[in-house]
Amino acid sequence: MKEQGAIANVKSRFDKTETTAFWEEEWLGEEPSKQKTILRPVYPKTIVNPVKSFDLPFVWSLNPYQGCEHGCSYCYARPTHEYWSLNSGVDFERHLLYKPNAPELLEKHFQKKNLVVSPISISGNTDAYQPIEKDLKITRNLLGVFLKYKHPVTIITKNALILRDLDILTALNKARLIGVAISIITLNEDLRRRLEPRTSTAANRLKAIRILNENEIPVFGMMAPLIPSLNSHEIFDMAKALHENGAQGMGYSVVRLNDAVEPIFMHWVNQHYPDRAEKILNQIRSLHEGNLGNRKFKERMRGSGHLAESIKQTAQLARAKFFPDFKYPELNTKDFCPPGQLKLFP
Repeated sequence: MKEQGAIANVKSRFDKTETTAFWEEEWLGEEPSKQKTILRPVYPKTIVNPVKSFDLPFVWSLNPYQGCEHGCSYCYARPTHEYWSLNSGVDFERHLLYKPNAPELLEKHFQKKNLVVSPISISGNTDAYQPIEKDLKITRNLLGVFLKYKHPVTIITKNALILRDLDILTALNKARLIGVAISIITLNEDLRRRLEPRTSTAANRLKAIRILNENEIPVFGMMAPLIPSLNSHEIFDMAKALHENGAQGMGYSVVRLNDAVEPIFMHWVNQHYPDRAEKILNQIRSLHEGNLGNRKFKERMRGSGHLAESIKQTAQLARAKFFPDFKYPELNTKDFCPPGQLKLFP
């Protein structure tokens, strides 16, 4: 459906029967392609979460939004919507929860006694620069708090909207407090519209990388995820495009379809690519020991088997050619300014 990744809702793993959210009556009876985005504020007690994963490069994450309007059909975050009695399919893209008190909660986090300073990643789950951020500006206000306390932060996004906050990003970078990753999984615009219907175009994301680099802000590219027979052949072309636009390096992960993501992606691939759907699904299975998903640390991001090894070797060759000296910059953790602390100026 136009501007929508999921074909339909799927049964929640927590529901013994099919249920309908009480606010669904606001658009009940409309065609799914015409459903409007519904925003709901939520007020959590904390905003910074520990990351208990051995294959991620950060130990703290922060997410101002639950659900994502980008509508990526493969998104690993979809099943988290079920904890809110919402659905991983269309609900994930159209029923969005936002956290108005996120900046206030971040300040409270920084006011903790004996806080150990370590970079916090924004968008560990859903994209902090999805379209609704343009009006809500929660992410921008969060960056202001990071700057106020001189605390390091990293961001990963698929949206060129990040350039709106170039002023704060530049100020953070002067103190070595910021690192940015821009995720681009394909240079094929037709595939991008099908896979990630409400993300920025690849051209605009490459432009964002170029502008960030021109402002000396550390930025690198991510191909996440690589999907066999869809975008896995683009590794070298993507590395070249990232290099030409100023990215300092490139990372990748392979697709994994856990829980409700499996039927959602299966519906999607059969709808958009019926001629090769089984080939794509079988190749994904070959990455995960016969399964479409994988929860094993270290294996889930890279896969295993011959195809995973081929992808790994191709990525290594691309990095050696275009990013031979890449080393992610170490962010500043020494200038954190707790509340009430006086700073001495030279």
